[in-house]
Amino acid sequence: MARRDAPSRRAPVSASARVARESPLSGPAATPPRPDKAPFDITEVLGRIRETVRHFADAAMFALAARGHDSLFEQLVACILSIRTRDEVSLPVSLALLQRASTPDALARMSPEAIDAIIQPVTFHEPKARQLHAIAVRTRDAFGGVLPCDAQVLQSFKGVGPKCAHLALGIACGHEAISVDIHVHRVTNRWGYVQARTPEATMEALEARLPRDYWVEINRLLVPFGKHVCTGTRPKCSTCPVLEFCQQVGVKDAR
Repeated sequence: MARRDAPSRRAPVSASARVARESPLSGPAATPPRPDKAPFDITEVLGRIRETVRHFADAAMFALAARGHDSLFEQLVACILSIRTRDEVSLPVSLALLQRASTPDALARMSPEAIDAIIQPVTFHEPKARQLHAIAVRTRDAFGGVLPCDAQVLQSFKGVGPKCAHLALGIACGHEAISVDIHVHRVTNRWGYVQARTPEATMEALEARLPRDYWVEINRLLVPFGKHVCTGTRPKCSTCPVLEFCQQVGVKDAR
């Protein structure tokens, strides 16, 4: 995309044009489909993955919601704690913090230092403690203690991007929004279902192609699938339930 802060003789590339260019269905950058693979059926693929991952632990935010921490504020707190942190670490830390303070008022009454003492196992715990305190104070003072189900509001908080905003809104508010983390980005591009270089571009490509019924569920399914089956290195292709559909883009050392 052309930079908006610099003059250019070329017309800016629209989001829709960029999605089309990065889609495996069109554009010169698209990877030709492999003749030994079945036509991609997203309903069949996600159905098989749904069955596979039911034996694995849910992604942290979905696990928290199942335990009753399903308010938008709690989900946003949990997502911030999960950034650059494994679920095995962020989930118990989120539970510890939310058991102490599950509302904006309760968290705002804690000092950043007290929050930091609880969340130390997560990465970047000191700035996250200050960030969470600031969000709690603003939510209490500006929104009467209740976060609105509004992506723009959530992304107006420092450090909250589309991934956290969309996932929290999907779980807490039932909003149809796609949240793309590293697993969703890697798996959908490895399938050849989309072709995009960044999670942000993958989100746009999925919005253009993925049926809306799957917009929230795809994160819940592909996080454990990406952690246990379609791993970043040496994916378990020999036992993958959707191998017949997957283009295996970029896979060089499979198990």
